[in-house]
Amino acid sequence: MRLRNKIFFVTALSIFSCFGFFSAHANVHEGLECNACHLGEKAKEGGMPPANCVSCHEEVGNLLKNSPHGQAFMARFKTPTASCLACHGDPHEILSHQDPNSKTSRVNQPATCGACHEHPSEIPPHLAKRMPIKSYFITVHGETVRKGNLNAASCADCHGSHDIRPPGDPASRISHGQIVTTCGQCHQEEAKTFGSSVHGLALTHGMREAPTCTDCHGEHTIRFPEEIASSVWKGAITKTCSGCHSSEKIAAKFGLPIDRVQTFLDSFHGLAGQFGDLKVANCASCHGWHDVLPSSDPNSRIHPQNISQTCGQCHPHAGVVLTSGKIHTSLSKKGEGSSIAGIIRSIYLILIPLLIAAMFLHNLADFLRKALARTSSVSIHEDEILLTSSERLQHGGLVLSFVLLAYSGFALEYANAWWALPFQLLGGEETRRNIHRVAAFIFILVSFFHIWYLFLTKEGRTRFRAILPERRDLSDPFKMILFNLGLRRERPILKRFSYIEKAEYWALVWGSMIMVLTGALLFFHNFALTTFPLWVIEVSRVIHFLEAVLATLAIVVWHFYWVLFDPDVYPMNWAWLTGRKKRPPK
Repeated sequence: MRLRNKIFFVTALSIFSCFGFFSAHANVHEGLECNACHLGEKAKEGGMPPANCVSCHEEVGNLLKNSPHGQAFMARFKTPTASCLACHGDPHEILSHQDPNSKTSRVNQPATCGACHEHPSEIPPHLAKRMPIKSYFITVHGETVRKGNLNAASCADCHGSHDIRPPGDPASRISHGQIVTTCGQCHQEEAKTFGSSVHGLALTHGMREAPTCTDCHGEHTIRFPEEIASSVWKGAITKTCSGCHSSEKIAAKFGLPIDRVQTFLDSFHGLAGQFGDLKVANCASCHGWHDVLPSSDPNSRIHPQNISQTCGQCHPHAGVVLTSGKIHTSLSKKGEGSSIAGIIRSIYLILIPLLIAAMFLHNLADFLRKALARTSSVSIHEDEILLTSSERLQHGGLVLSFVLLAYSGFALEYANAWWALPFQLLGGEETRRNIHRVAAFIFILVSFFHIWYLFLTKEGRTRFRAILPERRDLSDPFKMILFNLGLRRERPILKRFSYIEKAEYWALVWGSMIMVLTGALLFFHNFALTTFPLWVIEVSRVIHFLEAVLATLAIVVWHFYWVLFDPDVYPMNWAWLTGRKKRPPK
């Protein structure tokens, strides 16, 4: 009797489980007879034969057999049914993929696929290196799925389910030609806009080099655009676009200008962007994102009729002026003012080497003459006051502001240099810009104080009269050169303020006026753009940079020699600290 009860209980349990009566969720096979899957005679010796999923799911079975992924699956699990169970689980408990508890639901697909793809030994080496499951979970899709969002894209949405194919297969959902369609299942508006863009049209015409969704956004690295890790983040978009637009191969094939990226990087926008300024315009700011169109298209953001509005987003009321020039660089071959800026640049590039070389040779001759003579030629007594306390204060303000201006200014032009790294660590472009502007303010204050000192103090007026140019300042340099070369017997007697000091002083005055004027135009750029032609800004930028180069080199070659390396004052003229030439007592 007990044996009969056990047999009855086991039989009932099998029947109930077959029909899903003990499942809290609806089994997709609920209502099927056992022999619907287990084909053959029920009473056959040895029990029911193995289930055959393909008997019902013939179309799916064919997809599996004909796909590389399915073939690899069946090679491992030997039979189609075993392959099915690997993903769908126990056939008596298979739930609809729309059920959150299903192994094939969007929420659970990463774990299901991860049964193989999380283990390097189970997948090809090139896939193992990419860590597909781990990388997926750090993407915007993976994070959203992990939070239980059933609408976020999971494995099967992109790769397919039973017909998974490698990206090189044109029939694959993730092939270059199918990516837009695949992503467009969720991102319909973006896909539609992209399809009308210059990139989308090129892709439609079969151009393999044309970028598609994953070329810009990544695959298993997709992040929100606001995140630093995103390839379309404001700070990274230029690098992303450069992947194609700096390619010589692509440029040559499609007749594109090869210098587009470099000319942008050389512009103020590009330099500031390289230094971490997220407010400055990048590629997408002007050209758009999914709606990139050629400049000849009336709907393009950079069409002549629209560029005023595009630039006006950052430069109110200045857009009309900007249409007259070239945005990518101030020295493009076309555009209003470019020729003027080019001429001035050429003049500086000739003038700077000549002036610095002349300074160096002049000082070298002086150094060699003094070094060989081994006697001082200075007639100034060591206790004589060379600089008053007021003058030392002015000199200190000048040194501080000049060093900060030069360092922060060149750090913009050479943003990727190792010596510009401190600014990156201290806040990037905003910190660099603020330091440069504060230093400029200090420089201007010192300049005004110096003017007040020269004209409104007795001591200053005396200094001013002494520093004014004289006729002998034209002949003394030649006499000194002849003496240093051994072509003149006697060394010329120089006044307290000779051509050496006067040349440096008046060069500083002239250079200061130029730097303040051009710096003001660049600082108040929106005002300048609405008031002056674009070439004024272009020329100002060229002059501001190259004048800074000239000033810095002049300080190093001319000033440093006379206060540091001149044998008469070596190792240093202490007047800037003590007011006197001699070293202070210890």
